[in-house]
Amino acid sequence: MASPPDALWLRGRVELISPTPRIAIVGSRAPTPYGLAQAARFGRELAAAGVCIVSGLARGIDEAAHLAALDIGGATLAVLGCGVDRPWPSGPVTERISNEGLLVSEHPPGTPPRRHHFPLRNRILAAVSDAVLVVEAAHRSGSLITARWAADQGQHVLAIPGRVDHPMSRGVTRILREGATPVDSPSMLMEDVFGDRAPLALHPAAAAEGLDQPQPDRAPLVRTAPQPDDADQRAVLEALRGETLTASEVEERTGLGLGVVMAVLTTLELDGAILRRPGGLHERAWS
Repeated sequence: MASPPDALWLRGRVELISPTPRIAIVGSRAPTPYGLAQAARFGRELAAAGVCIVSGLARGIDEAAHLAALDIGGATLAVLGCGVDRPWPSGPVTERISNEGLLVSEHPPGTPPRRHHFPLRNRILAAVSDAVLVVEAAHRSGSLITARWAADQGQHVLAIPGRVDHPMSRGVTRILREGATPVDSPSMLMEDVFGDRAPLALHPAAAAEGLDQPQPDRAPLVRTAPQPDDADQRAVLEALRGETLTASEVEERTGLGLGVVMAVLTTLELDGAILRRPGGLHERAWS
């Protein structure tokens, strides 16, 4: 890589620095519910297939991808723009990565976060990954810097197409015009990046969660969601397909009263059919 670091400091599961399939998932700090849902979907299913999820620990897409890998018991690696003993932003996800994943930095312990460190860390984020996937990005975005580092270093650059009329799709459209590969599923990404070398081993913790073992034809790595008999539950699950929504947004989409929506969401969460996210958001546990 260009301008390699003199050293790397590690905190967490240091064995994750060993060679392994890695995909970087990067994107907007202010994503749409669609973007968050896709970052979680790709992070979860790739991690379940034995891929280490790499990102920059920023709020938004980065954090969603890290968290999805952690929740399935998979591997995740965060590249920092500060010392590993002063990770930023701090919070529960950061603490989990330091215990269950790996924090990586070229900056010595004690280094505080500085604005100019973050664009530079993107070259390391790209270099340790087999490919970079961009999920939503504005026209001027740090994610595009990461994508260009990856292209310069010979890695694959992929992107999830978004709405053409949304500001968070402009950066994605830009790199697609520059030659990035569009993908719409984790299985398509693995086929494009790894080909016949696509990882097929399901992470043991993911197997315990009940995810299907990927097959040699690389079918999508998803569980089939059980279909409830209750019509209200089916309506709520359909509203959450590919979306991460608040209870009020579910109410608007289903036409059910807020009290009914809250009761259904609670039941579905207890059944494991949906997941509760920070900010009062809900998403389907399965695609």
